[in-house]
Amino acid sequence: MPSGPGRRKSCFFCKSKVDEVDYKNVNELRRYVSEKGKIRNRRISGACRRHQRQVAVAVKRAREIALLPYVGDK
Repeated sequence: MPSGPGRRKSCFFCKSKVDEVDYKNVNELRRYVSEKGKIRNRRISGACRRHQRQVAVAVKRAREIALLPYVGDK
């Protein structure tokens, strides 16, 4: 049963006044990737629409150049 409207998480990047999400900042990106290696959605990550899009692109770029794994540890 839904417990009603909860308190919305504020976007970490907006609070930190980050303009662009950097794909080379792997420690930051790990917060937005699940244990299985999937990109977490906005509802869970708490990022705004703009920064969530940037996170998705940054994670995909980091995966492409092997900074992040495509799948998580089993």
